[in-house]
Amino acid sequence: MSTVVMEQRKKIHPHKFTLWIGIGSILMMFAGLTSAYIVKRNQANWVTFQLPVIFWYSTAIMLLSSVTLFLAGRSFKERVMAKYRRLMTATIILGVLFIVMQVIGFKQLYSLGVTLQGNVSFSFMYAIVGLHGAHVIGGIIALLVLFAKAFNAKTRIYNTVPVEVISTYWHFVDVLWIYLLIFLLMIR
Repeated sequence: MSTVVMEQRKKIHPHKFTLWIGIGSILMMFAGLTSAYIVKRNQANWVTFQLPVIFWYSTAIMLLSSVTLFLAGRSFKERVMAKYRRLMTATIILGVLFIVMQVIGFKQLYSLGVTLQGNVSFSFMYAIVGLHGAHVIGGIIALLVLFAKAFNAKTRIYNTVPVEVISTYWHFVDVLWIYLLIFLLMIR
């Protein structure tokens, strides 16, 4: 194998590099938000509240979606496209179900008086969980693009980079949600 080819294999793909820069930025944003949450909770007007049980169910859904996406990636690499399509469909459905469950959880909180304007502690929770939801919606959009490509009869290129990039992002958003849920439960 030539030296040039070996050197090219050692380099990270530009899309993967960009993804890691984005993940670093997202981590910094949530680190700032959770740090501010910790500082603000020492104020006299801080109010604690219980998170709805549906947030736990949505966590299980998010974990299951990571499993289906992992299996979809494996199926893509093995070129078992029918299985890949089914698993991508399942992942998208689970991602949408996660968002629906989050909305239901917010409605439950709102009905209990935990509103955006109610208290700074409520506002922080809405901002943190809402921003995570926005990132999940971005992931669903990327999954839909891959989904559309999987059903495009003209496309016969088996480039694993897009599948690897969205998988990395989706697993990151999954782990981020687990961190945020534990954070909101522990630091009240």
